[in-house]
Amino acid sequence: MFHTLGRYLILLRLSFRKPEKFSVYWAEIMREMTSQGIGSLGIICIISVFIGAVATIQVAFQLSSPLVPQSIAGSISRDSTILEFSPTISALVLAGRVGSSIASQIGTMRVTEQIDALEIMGVNTPGYLISPKIIAGLTMIPLLTIISVALGLSGGYIACIVSRNISPTDYIVGLRDSFNPIIVTVCAVKSIAFGFIITSVCSYFGFYTSGGALEVGQSATKGVVFSCIWILFADLVISSTLL
Repeated sequence: MFHTLGRYLILLRLSFRKPEKFSVYWAEIMREMTSQGIGSLGIICIISVFIGAVATIQVAFQLSSPLVPQSIAGSISRDSTILEFSPTISALVLAGRVGSSIASQIGTMRVTEQIDALEIMGVNTPGYLISPKIIAGLTMIPLLTIISVALGLSGGYIACIVSRNISPTDYIVGLRDSFNPIIVTVCAVKSIAFGFIITSVCSYFGFYTSGGALEVGQSATKGVVFSCIWILFADLVISSTLL
């Protein structure tokens, strides 16, 4: 465990050394932002709308009592979407979509000796291959989380119109009632932490791949699994610390 942790920290330190040529790194960062952000936008939009709709319907069903105002369903859906559903579920989905791609890409470069060729030419391979992915993850995953929150709340509104378990007016009143800004802070911290975990952990497993095509697949699987585990652990730590 300590050996793995040490290699991980050393790899991160090497990834953020001063770049040899900033323009090359900037081009890689833009390419990774496009891949991670725009490439993941479709799946995030679909998941967010349906999760928001389902959460609102279930909350309205569980609180169907004349003693409970219907607007409370909007408040609960808002808080659960911002605090948990959008940042955590989106991160778990992105760990499978973005994380596996990162680990497979770097792992393939390792087993085909492309990384060795870059090192022979004097290129700082961790900085060239990993730092653009981490910077893109720290930038795009919080933006995807913001989109997920907006679409999740919109999905709840659509569910109110379709199911009629709760009136859309009561839902809007619930969204505005008793809003606590701390939940936005928690959501932002979670999304940044999850973006770093996904990109750095999957890059680590891809960078230290050895063998052939079978090992590349195993590295991608390990990267996704460990990313999901650390996402859930970070979710627990951040929630218990900030709330």
